[in-house]
Amino acid sequence: MTDILTTGPLARALAERNYEKLTPVQTAVLADDAAGRDLLVSAQTGSGKTVAYGLAIAKNIMGDADRLRSASAPLALIVAPTRELALQVHRELTWLYGYAGARVVSCVGGMDPRREQRDLADGAHIVVGTPGRLCDHLRRGRLDVSQLKAVVLDEADEMLDMGFREDMEFILETTPETRQTLLFSATLPRGIVALAKQYQRSAVRVEVTGDEGGHADIEYRAVRVHSNDLENAVVNLLRFFESASTLVFCNTRNAVRHQQAMLLERGFSVVALSGELTQNERTHALQSLRDGRARVCVATDVAARGIDLPSLDLVIHADLPNDPEVLQHRSGRTGRAGRKGVAVLLVPPSRRRRTETLLSMAGIEAVWEAAPTAEAIRKLDQQRMLQEDVFAKEFTDEDLSMARALLAERSPEDIAAALARLYRSRLPAPEDILDPGEDGGRARHERGRERSGKDRPARNDLDKASPSRAARLKSRDAVSEGAVWFSAAIGRQKNADVRWLLPMICRRGGIDKHEIGKIKVLDTTTEFEISASAASSFQAKIKRPDKEDNIRIQPLLSPSKAEPPREKRHQERDYAKKHPHKPAHKSKSRNDKPYHGDETHHGGKPKRNAHSQRDGASKPGAGMFKKKKANQR
Repeated sequence: MTDILTTGPLARALAERNYEKLTPVQTAVLADDAAGRDLLVSAQTGSGKTVAYGLAIAKNIMGDADRLRSASAPLALIVAPTRELALQVHRELTWLYGYAGARVVSCVGGMDPRREQRDLADGAHIVVGTPGRLCDHLRRGRLDVSQLKAVVLDEADEMLDMGFREDMEFILETTPETRQTLLFSATLPRGIVALAKQYQRSAVRVEVTGDEGGHADIEYRAVRVHSNDLENAVVNLLRFFESASTLVFCNTRNAVRHQQAMLLERGFSVVALSGELTQNERTHALQSLRDGRARVCVATDVAARGIDLPSLDLVIHADLPNDPEVLQHRSGRTGRAGRKGVAVLLVPPSRRRRTETLLSMAGIEAVWEAAPTAEAIRKLDQQRMLQEDVFAKEFTDEDLSMARALLAERSPEDIAAALARLYRSRLPAPEDILDPGEDGGRARHERGRERSGKDRPARNDLDKASPSRAARLKSRDAVSEGAVWFSAAIGRQKNADVRWLLPMICRRGGIDKHEIGKIKVLDTTTEFEISASAASSFQAKIKRPDKEDNIRIQPLLSPSKAEPPREKRHQERDYAKKHPHKPAHKSKSRNDKPYHGDETHHGGKPKRNAHSQRDGASKPGAGMFKKKKANQR
């Protein structure tokens, strides 16, 4: 098979793509003992599998010819689990077989089936598709498989997990028995091995793990973080790495929507991928990532399968995966084809043991560490600012003229400070995060003892132990002195939350969070304090319309009155439960006294009304009821 790499159309295509050295999986499928035979290949995602099976089937579909004959019935069929992966395979095989004159047709869900029918009728050498759409074309007689020489099941383990076993079996049973069958999978569970035994003939098993084990190009990090700091940890990780493209994984669609909204409010360019999106929406989101308009993608496991982003350097597991295979599939979106990547797992103290078990089952060694701190991110910002392209490019005469004019009016320090502020204004602010430490579980136990009154330290000792918290309290009190109140037209009824309200207020008013004092989230509005020094500029900036949200912010003449003390609210609630027909507060007027059943009026006679007639055996009708029960007995 080495002649494929030295001469011919495929060698020419590989040379144009700068394929100087083949990956291990590509070398393995081209070995002499694997040539032309059925293959069961286990290799990590991003290891060059598409080109590998493209080279492996070349001998069967091309023979010794340098160019394929005119397209008629397909010669090869590639089955992929998702639309994105199928379209990616279509692109890869199109350039690989471009000089061979191959016509590659895709058949995937979400696309126009009538157009696919016309493409198949016009003839194709290679067909790439998803299981459901391929089975539909087969049942309707639109796909002729009588001339197939090779069938490839790409990411076969994912297709099993997604419930495509019957579709895969139908495809394999419909195609000629003389075909070459190749199964490519990141893992080899029992279902894949059983499928191989049933539909392959003396298959050669190829396991490629590299010199350092699976995913050797991926650096795994397990980040300790409190449960209530998970969102802040995602923010700091994105700011710390500043990757060109990042995937943030969540376990549910609702979690994806929430995570996307949170990151948008904090100023990140982010898109979302979940199963509820249409194909056009998914394509638009992926294109935004590829052309740089978006740098973060929040996705579920199923939605992200088959995604190939060349610039993806960071994967964040915001929600921990459920099993080792999912962990490998998620992380395999980065570190592809020789590129280095980082996969980060966010681990609350309560999930520490489960995460260690998960990593052990996957054969992965992760570095345990704390989340990046705000101080570390600010230091990196200073370094990155000095490396900006604006300093590397030559200055024009117009630039120098404006610089001299600025120096004539302002000091160099003022100009540098303004430049630093301008640079920081386009960056989302990092968050203050506390490290739960290696003994997170024991620390929780100690805090529980403190709450129960045992070994409770004095308040002064608490302030000394956590100076950051004491400083924040003093800062908030300082803001409240002479502060100006403002109101935002959003409250609890629309799920207002301080965690995303705070960055939104900072962004809208161009202020730092230290300029914000008290925040009160009410039913329909949110009221907050702005320091006296920043209030005038804040009021001027919030008048401008905002494209990202329609939340109206305006000055507030006087804040709403505080709620009654908690003890009083609890008393009123308990009173209402015991006396559902009584108001919470006693009436001052005698005439307003509520009705409590039979009342004794002047003269001692009970008052008769509809209510009193329904209660008690002495009321009218009670004897009839007793008589009726006696008759029933």
